[in-house]
Order: sequence, then structure tokens, then C-alpha cells
Amino acid sequence: MADNETLECITEHERILQEIESTDTACVGPTLRSIYDDQPNAHKRFMEKLDARIRNHDREIEKMCNFHHQGFVDAITELLKVRTDAEKLMNQVTDTNRRLQDAGREVTSQTEEVIRCRIQQRNMATTVEKLQLCIPVLEMYSKLKEQLESKRHYAALKTMEQLEKVYIPRVSQYRFCQIMAENLPRLRDEIKDISMSDLKDFLESIRKHSDKVGETAMRQAQQHRTFNSAVAKQASMGHYTKPVYCINGRTHTEIGMMMDDDTGDEDEADDEILAAQDLVDFSPVYRCLHIYTVLGDRETFENYYRKQRKKQARLVLQPQANMHETVEGYRRYFNQIVGFFVVEDHILHATKGLVTRAFTDELWNMALSKIIAVLRTHSSYCEDPDLVLELKNLIVIFADTLQGYGFSVNRLIDLLFEVRDQYNETLLKKWALVFREIFEVDNYSPIPVETEEEYKLVVSRFPFHDAEIEKQDFPKKLPMSQSVPQIYMQVKEFIYASLKFSESLHRSSTEIDDMLRKSTNLLLTRTLTSCLQNLIKKPHIGLTELVQIIINTTHLEQACRYLEEFISNITNISPETIHTTRLYGLSTFKDARHAAEGEIYTKLNQKIDEFIQLADYEWNMVESDGRASGYLMDLINFLRSTFQVFTHLPGKVAQTACMSACKHLSTSLMQMLLDPDLKQISMGAIQQFNLDVIQCELFASSEPVPGFQGDTLQLAFIDLRQLLDLFMVWDWSTYLADYGQPTCKYLRVNPAMALALLEKVYRGMKDSSKKNNIFSQFRKNDRDKQKLIETVVKQLRSLVNGMSS
Repeated sequence: MADNETLECITEHERILQEIESTDTACVGPTLRSIYDDQPNAHKRFMEKLDARIRNHDREIEKMCNFHHQGFVDAITELLKVRTDAEKLMNQVTDTNRRLQDAGREVTSQTEEVIRCRIQQRNMATTVEKLQLCIPVLEMYSKLKEQLESKRHYAALKTMEQLEKVYIPRVSQYRFCQIMAENLPRLRDEIKDISMSDLKDFLESIRKHSDKVGETAMRQAQQHRTFNSAVAKQASMGHYTKPVYCINGRTHTEIGMMMDDDTGDEDEADDEILAAQDLVDFSPVYRCLHIYTVLGDRETFENYYRKQRKKQARLVLQPQANMHETVEGYRRYFNQIVGFFVVEDHILHATKGLVTRAFTDELWNMALSKIIAVLRTHSSYCEDPDLVLELKNLIVIFADTLQGYGFSVNRLIDLLFEVRDQYNETLLKKWALVFREIFEVDNYSPIPVETEEEYKLVVSRFPFHDAEIEKQDFPKKLPMSQSVPQIYMQVKEFIYASLKFSESLHRSSTEIDDMLRKSTNLLLTRTLTSCLQNLIKKPHIGLTELVQIIINTTHLEQACRYLEEFISNITNISPETIHTTRLYGLSTFKDARHAAEGEIYTKLNQKIDEFIQLADYEWNMVESDGRASGYLMDLINFLRSTFQVFTHLPGKVAQTACMSACKHLSTSLMQMLLDPDLKQISMGAIQQFNLDVIQCELFASSEPVPGFQGDTLQLAFIDLRQLLDLFMVWDWSTYLADYGQPTCKYLRVNPAMALALLEKVYRGMKDSSKKNNIFSQFRKNDRDKQKLIETVVKQLRSLVNGMSS
């Protein structure tokens, strides 16, 4: 084992020695370390081995030296021989070098000068080269400053972009370029601020001048409408004309003439052709848009612009408090709105995406809702139909203008129907005043015509035709009063006024005809009827006036068919059309006549009451005067004269009034006779009362109004007659025996009425007896009569009690 280990150790030492001999000196350390890492005392054996290897090499070196020693000696000998020659050569070289140095010293100085010049030339060339690189940068920066000073901000941004991407990178090592590069963001911010300031100034300016833009656009729309109307008229006559141009100026055909008579000279005409947006300088918007687009901040600009325009839209849509007072207030309001949306429409088409159709539609819908609400509110304050009509014309032009710019105006057209209703309301109020004034100044008497010319004048104003009156000689009278032709003419004027609203609304003749008929019906059924009702109720309107009013309404009712023809002629719609609305003249004037007739009955009864209040009966008189009371004769004379006037009334109005008057007179006389405050009545008073009733019956039988059959009018006094006959004849036995029988002679005498009057007569007889102090000495007839009265009173009370039970 020991021999094997010694053999391995020797082999390892050989390997290490070979590595030491063949390996670089720097790498010997790890090899030597392996010696110490092996078995103990291994390094001693290695050292021994190393010493043996050294000695071995020394012997080899010595052998080689011995082998080459003679050659070395020979070389040294030859070298010593050359030494002398080398010294000679050295001297010669040194001498030559000295002479060369002396000769080249001047050349050296000249060479140094040349070198210095060459260095300067090289530096100058380098400087020129660098300057050539820097000069464009400086020139561009100078150009940038000039552009900023001249406010050419978009060009300045382009210059900045060239500086950053092309010029500054070439000379970025220089400090001034670094300063420039650091300064460019600040300049961009300044440009953004300046452009935004210009935009704000633009927005403020357009806010102030939008009314001028809108005024121009609406004037062009109006001229466009006028031109189209003229074209339509010429086309209907077979003439040719050039096509019109669009008012928004985007697609138009030049026209060679203006349709207005007040267009002015050629320069003004040229100005009129300019589109409304040409009045506005949009360059601040374009510049700001381009600047923010270049700076990559377009979205911020778009959001700001839209936000500001929304705020301005809300301001534009705010009306003045007194806008409804004048048409100028509405015109300014519409001008501002049109100007606003003309600008937005131009921005929409002139820029790419700054505003979108959806944004403008949103603004328009918001504005439209506000406009409609404002117009509804302010138009409701308008009392002047002319102002409402002008408002309608403005709305039409306003709608046409914005429709020409692509905005939907259907809701505005619908609003016009609401304004039409308001217009009709103002017309009705105006015509109510006209009707009242006509009724106030009317004399309520037939129209006198002295000559044929006067007759034709009346007939030309009112469609009156009566063969009998036409046959009469002049002078003659027409049955109606002056108010009838005036009312008829005013109704036609109302139709004309109502028709004005339909102009320019692009409505069919059928719709216009229907609108005119409905508004005319409102005038007749509401306004005229109300005026007639108020007129009839006025205290100063007497019976004669009421009679004339009834006659007037009859003629106005007959004239309604002429009004229908008048409307049909205007609208070219046949009255036989299925859906044509009829005029309600028949019911309107019939109601007015009924009201007048009722007022006649009321006033006639009031007049009768006034006469009856003058009655002054002496209820305790012993005997009658033998003639009727004076108040009653005056009343009968009044009735006779009044009923003579009633003969002009149509139909059975006079008969009804006469019957009503007789019934009211009979009732009033009965109430007077049975008045609870009247405690006693003498037979003489009953006789006097009977004379008055006889006069009433004579009046009824004299046929004060023709048309009554038999004794129809006398029957109004039948209750009084039977009651008075019962007392005058003193036929109580017959009354009590026949009471309840259909053929009773005193069928109309109520037991309660008979009892009340009999008690008054009884008290009168007793009072008369007390005054004469002969009650105890009554004649036998009086005593019998007293007993009869007491008996009859008992029987009458039993009848009354039986009726009540």
C-alpha cells in the first residue's frame, strides 16, 4: 500500500510541475494550493521533487551554454571590431544631425507658422460649418418671433414644430439651443392662451352681433319667400324665370333682379345676396381650432366651445320682460336666435367635428322648447290682434329661415295654430268692442231711405231683398235699423282679418275654409250673442228697442247664408262639400230673439206693475163711481199703443206678449183683491173693481193683436170674472151645490179665494154697521145676508179643510 501511495504522489507531482512549466505565472497559485490541500507533508515531497527538477534544468542549461560558447565568443570578437566603425558612424551622424538641425531650424519656424495657420483655418472652417448649422435655427427662431408679434399663431406653431424636429436636434449641444428648446413649451402655452382669448373675444362679439346676423338671414328668407311668390304667380301666367338661390349660401344660383321695390342700388343688391354668415369673421375659431389640434388638445377646445355656446344659447333664449308690448321686441328675440344658429350651422359645415349635427340638433331642440314656452307665455299677454298677426308673420319667417339651414320647424308650425287661437281671441275681443259701439249709437228704428241711391247704398252693404218694399215709392223705410248692415259689414271685416292669419301658412283651401267658418261661428255664437244679451239687459232698452232688436236678429239670421257664400268665394270651397262647417247663425240669433222676447215680457209686466202701483181704490166705498179707474184706462191705452208696435214682430211674439200681459194683469188684480194686508172690502169697492175688470175684458175682446181665435185672450181674466160674478150675483147656493162638478158655473173659483174675499166683505159690512151704530137695528135683508155669510163661511171653511186634508 505504501508503495502504491508513493507512486500516486510522484505522478501527481509530475503533473503539477508540468502545469507550472506550461501555465501562465498568474495562474500558478491554484496549482500550488492543491499541493497543500493534499496529504500532510506532501509539500515537502513536492519541494524535493521541485529541487530535483531545477537541478535537472540547470544541467540542461549548462549543456546548452557549453554547446554555444564558442559562437558567443566569436560574436563578441566581431562586435568589438564593429565598435570602432560604430563610433565613427556616430560622429558622422551627429555632425550631419547638427548641420541638418541648423538648416531646418528656419524651416521648423516656418512649419510651425504653417501649422498654426492650418489650425486657424480648420477652426474657422469648423466655426463656419457650425454657424451654418446654427444660422437656420436662429433664422427660424427669429421667424417664430415675427410670427408671434404679427399674431400668426398657427404658422408659429408650424415653425416651432420644425425647430423641434429638424433644426434644434442638429445643434442641440449648444446652450442657446437648449434655452430655445426650454422656451418653446412656454411659447405654446402663450399661443394657447392668446388663441383662447381671441376665441373668447369672438364669442363675446358674436353674442353682441348675432341679432344683426339673424336680421340679415331673416330678411333674406323674406326676400326668398317674396321671390317664390312672384315666381309662382309668373308660372301660373306661363312666364319663365330663373331658379332661386338658397338662403344659407351653400348652394345657390345667382339671380339678376330683386323682387322688392325698395332694394336700392346695385351695390346694396349685391350686399343682399351675401349670405348672413359672411357678416362674421370666423378666423378666430379656425385659428384656435387649428392651434389646439396641432397641440394635440382638440378635445379640450371642442368641449370648451360647446360649453360656452350652450351658455350663450341659454342667454339668447331669455326674453325681455316687456317683449310682448311691441313687435320689435319679438323681432330682436328672433334675430338673436337665428343669428346664433346661423353661426352654429356655418361652424358645423366649415369645421370638421368642432360641432356635430347631433350637438346642433340638441341645441335646437332645447331652444325650440324654450322658444315655444316663451311665445306661449308672451303671446297670451297680447291684446292687439295686429300685434299677434305681426308675431305670426315673424314666426313664419323665423321658421322659414331656420328650415333653410336644415333645422326642423314642425313644432313651430304647430305653435302657429295656438297663436291662431290667440289671434282669434284678440279679434273677438276687438269686435266685441266694435259691436258694443254699434249697438250704443244705433237709434233702433227702421232705416229711412229718401232716394234710390240711398237704397242701393244700404243694399250694397247688406243683402236685403223684399219685393213689397221695393215696389214702394220713395221715401220709404227698411224694417231693420242701422246696426244690421254695420254688423254684417263688421262680420265680413272679421272674416278678412281672420283670413290674414292663414296667409303664408301653406294650408289647403279646405283647412282655411274650415278655420274661417269656425272663427266666424265663435264670433256669432259667443261675441255677438254676448253683446246682444248685454244689450237686451240694459235698463235704457225699452219695448220699442226690444221689438227692433228682434226684427234685426231676424234679418241677420237670414244674412248668414250670404256670409257662407262670402267665405266660399274667398276660399273657393263649395258650401256643399261634405266636411264644410255650417254657420250657427240660426241658433245664435234664435237664442238672442228668445232672450229679447223674454225681456219684452218682463218689461211689459214691469210696466203693468208700475200702472197698478198707481191704483188707489177706496175699499170701503158705499157705491162705485160708475166708470172704470183712471189708472186702468191709462194702462189699457198704453197696452193698445204698445201692441200696435208689436205688429212688426215676426211669428207669434206679439200674441204671446199680449197673452202674457193680460195674464199678468189678471194675476196682479187678483193679488190686489186678495192681498192679506187688505182686511175689509165693501160691496161698492167690488162693484168698482168689477167695472175695471170689465174694461180689461173689453180690451181683450177688441183683438189688440190679430191672430187670436174666439175669446182666447178673454180667458186670461176668467178667474177674476167668475169670482166677481159670484159676489155680484151673490150666487152662493149655486156655487156650493155645483162645487166639484165639471159643469160648475164657478169652476175657476177656488174655495180658499172665495173664503178670503168673503171674510173681507163680512168684516167690511160689520165695520160699516158699527160706524153707523145701527147694527142692532139691521134691516131684515141685512140680517139675513149676515147669517147667510156666516153659513157660507162655515161651508167654505169645511171645503178648504177638506181640500187640505
